[in-house]
Amino acid sequence: MTTLATPLDRAARRSLGLRARKQLARSAHSSFDLSACPKDPLEILFSSELGRVEKLLPIKHQRMAASPFGFYRGAVPVMAADLACQPNTGIITQLCGDAHVLNLGAFAGADGRVVFDINDFDETIRGPFEWDIKRLATSILLAGREARIRRNDRRDAVIVCFAAYRRFMRQFAAMPVLELARRQIVRLPRVEPMVSILRTAERSTPLRSLQKLTEPDPQAADRTARRFRANPPVLEPVNEKDARLALASLGPYARTLQPERRHFLEQYRAVSVAFKVVGTGSVGLRDYCIYFEGTSRPPGTDPLFLQIKEETTSGYAPYLPESAAAHTHQGHRVVDGQRAMQFTSDPFLGYTTIEGRDYLVRQLNDHKASLDIATLTAAGLLGYADLCGELFARGHARAGDPVAIAAYLGNSDRFDKAVLAFAVAYADKTERDWAALKAWLTPAAPQQTSPSKPSKKSTRKRSASSPRP
Repeated sequence: MTTLATPLDRAARRSLGLRARKQLARSAHSSFDLSACPKDPLEILFSSELGRVEKLLPIKHQRMAASPFGFYRGAVPVMAADLACQPNTGIITQLCGDAHVLNLGAFAGADGRVVFDINDFDETIRGPFEWDIKRLATSILLAGREARIRRNDRRDAVIVCFAAYRRFMRQFAAMPVLELARRQIVRLPRVEPMVSILRTAERSTPLRSLQKLTEPDPQAADRTARRFRANPPVLEPVNEKDARLALASLGPYARTLQPERRHFLEQYRAVSVAFKVVGTGSVGLRDYCIYFEGTSRPPGTDPLFLQIKEETTSGYAPYLPESAAAHTHQGHRVVDGQRAMQFTSDPFLGYTTIEGRDYLVRQLNDHKASLDIATLTAAGLLGYADLCGELFARGHARAGDPVAIAAYLGNSDRFDKAVLAFAVAYADKTERDWAALKAWLTPAAPQQTSPSKPSKKSTRKRSASSPRP
């Protein structure tokens, strides 16, 4: 018979947080010692791409080269290595792993309502809580720079974000366990960018995806039949072998669902399979989409789109070996991390395996929407940053120890200011790394002979140089 471990009482948990200040003072988060990180950033980046679909890697590199924030989105392994070179608090929670402002978004929850939460967990793993914080803070600055928001407003947004994180973490630390587990965020319509995001999410229905992603199938006898459009290389129908493999993976996937959700899935029939290029950091990974139709409705009136997305080890895995060892299936890792941090998750969230590779399965574009940086204002960034602070506090509190985290943070803004200083330094470092990638992509660069293995000499020279763009 399995017995539950006896939990620490509140006083002991608070003591853990206070003792962590001796391990790493709150003010010490301001420092970023680049000399402690000897690896070249581009070498780390290209090493992380081994095993991907090589012909798609130029797409990833071009998306990363589009802006410093674009680089940042695709460079989790680089930041993971940099964070691992610095001291940490040792206060462990579930990390999103890729905490940036575009990895929060709207989606349809299990009850059909549109919710807003952290929604990308490809890099999720258990680790020091502040690693998410530092990545999120840097993303606020980089997004603000891309939106041409003034320097002081960008910095104010970071301070507001982590003042909210501290404030809500104190609240969560005082809540009964089940009250925290049920905690919803109801102020979304009062946050400036959220009105537009939620409106977009309401329009992003499966029927809209049907019109956007599919077309009439001229080879079918039934005139109402549809299939995925061909828009290479972003969206391409797959060959028969890959279609069979993708469809065969649905059996193992269904067994990862709750019985009632498996019953719902069984009432759909698969119609078409495609390969899709998604995101920035995920480009090059194998990603299949399956278009289903409900069997109890006329064709084209009850579509369901599932995404079968390859998952490799988290970029943080080399530096958190005990956490990495907790899962042998990377899709399972992502599912567990997502369910731990989110209030509600996609009802079709699960995982499967295709030819020895691990995959996550989820709905595609079901009422999904996220921040539009092109329309972001200073007021919008401020309100959005405040909301980010609450969401990450809730996610970390759900999956970790809010009492220990709240005790570590305390009531002053010492931690907030230190994280801001780190974020400024790391945003500048990201811009230098971005410049190095752009230089590597020029026609005279070594990429022409080896797209995934630049010379150490050339990349180190470029990343060490370059003033801020």
